[in-house]
Amino acid sequence: MKPALELDDLCKSFGKSEIIRGLNLKVEKGERHAIIGPNGAGKSTLLNCLVGKLIPDTGSVMFDGKSVLGRKPHQINQMGISRVFQTPEIFGDLTVMENMLIPCFGKRDGAFELNAMASIDGQKDVIEKAEAMLVDMNMAHKRHDHSGSLSRGDKRRLEIGMCLIQEPRLLLLDEPTAGMARADTNNTIDLLKSIKASRDITMVIIEHDMHVVFSLAERITVLAQGTPLVEDTPEKIKGHPKVKEAYLGEAA
Repeated sequence: MKPALELDDLCKSFGKSEIIRGLNLKVEKGERHAIIGPNGAGKSTLLNCLVGKLIPDTGSVMFDGKSVLGRKPHQINQMGISRVFQTPEIFGDLTVMENMLIPCFGKRDGAFELNAMASIDGQKDVIEKAEAMLVDMNMAHKRHDHSGSLSRGDKRRLEIGMCLIQEPRLLLLDEPTAGMARADTNNTIDLLKSIKASRDITMVIIEHDMHVVFSLAERITVLAQGTPLVEDTPEKIKGHPKVKEAYLGEAA
């Protein structure tokens, strides 16, 4: 079986600074795979290469056996790849329900007269789908709230729902618990676990919070200076001498 995501000899530089150097990585279908590393290790650059915001200098990126290189971000999204950003990408001036409808229509203007829409043939199913996702995200009771007033945890929950309603096969999570209180962090961990249990989806997680990494990841790749330092299960990563050296400065 082909992996969900496969990177081969990926390189990316900015001027004379080599950010990603000969990166090889395989993420199996249905896997929760975390990518960790110190600041400057190339994690965000890697994600931007995966979603078409950056073009690698050399190498390949394959998703479900098809190259993502040369495609624009919206085309990569249409392939079945969705991204959760460090800062939740929602529209604070719209309601929770209106935000959930944006991915369904591909735009934010002219599609949100809900009472009128409900009487239009072909729109009822869309509204019902959005309402069902709000139930799944435990946000149905906030459907009329303006999303700008939500807590950080609820904004993240809404953004994840907006990704899932597009039925992606690969979900990229860029610091999904950044800026959250511990209770919201734990709720997000539980949400992502439930998503994994109920959906046929692969997750790639970039995260600094090791509590989150070890709670969610089935495999972990540690990056150092744009290349994998070690890849293994969470249990083996925790005490790995190379990881201790990279993070703590302890000799291996």
